[in-house]
Amino acid sequence: MAEKVGSKHSALAGDGDATIGASIVAKAIVKVYGQDTDNPFHALGPIDLNIKPGEFVGLIGPSGCGKSTALLLASGLEPATSGIVEIDGQTLTNPISEVGIVFQDHLLLDFRTAMQNVMLQQEIRGLDANKLRTRADMLFERLGIAGSEDRYPRQLSGGMRQRVSIARALVHDPSMLLMDEPFGALDAITRTQIRHDLEMLWLETKKTVLFITHSIEEAVGLSDRVLVMSQSPGTIIEEIKIDLPRPRPAHLGEHPEFAKYAERIYKIFTKLGVYKF
Repeated sequence: MAEKVGSKHSALAGDGDATIGASIVAKAIVKVYGQDTDNPFHALGPIDLNIKPGEFVGLIGPSGCGKSTALLLASGLEPATSGIVEIDGQTLTNPISEVGIVFQDHLLLDFRTAMQNVMLQQEIRGLDANKLRTRADMLFERLGIAGSEDRYPRQLSGGMRQRVSIARALVHDPSMLLMDEPFGALDAITRTQIRHDLEMLWLETKKTVLFITHSIEEAVGLSDRVLVMSQSPGTIIEEIKIDLPRPRPAHLGEHPEFAKYAERIYKIFTKLGVYKF
């Protein structure tokens, strides 16, 4: 059975009873696959996390370092081999119900329209249809996809499909949004626009966001803090607080401080041997 978290609320335009972010604390979590076999795979850890309510945290590291595994552990979809995860101070023992997850693949159902895909949350969770439809309409507007409600995924661009996926992850008003390379398959122009739209929505809703990416520019551009991971088995080797104005400018490369943050992360990966320049 899924656990419920995030009972706090704050005002949101169009929704006076909106859930704000939950805290995420991980203590010495480790994930080993096949630990009872002759060939166990140490995928992650130990790592510690301390994400404050409403914080936007980027997690970046080399391919295969365990970033996606960390996301699954934070959601309760995977159990940790050792260590504990706490959501709002409660030890996590089952998958969380009040969470939204966005993957690189939009995972929309081809036979349902965009709105029907988003409203799937209402059917699964047994929530009030009218209230969720009002929230869905707001999300379609904020994410720049108003007018596409009755289109099927095949009739949408890649960027529009991913926006629908984000709306589906947020429509039930979760306290946490977990994003695993959500813009990885999109072109640069679309990525820039969706990054801006996501930031503006986050500034208004103050959900807690754990954002996994391979893009240094994306991590710096969106995050309050960037956690840099080592190669597999991944551990957090550096924490970088991003002190840039919000909302962030579309052309981040023009901001002198942005270049300093990006260069700092590039140097870490070069030292690790990820980059060989």
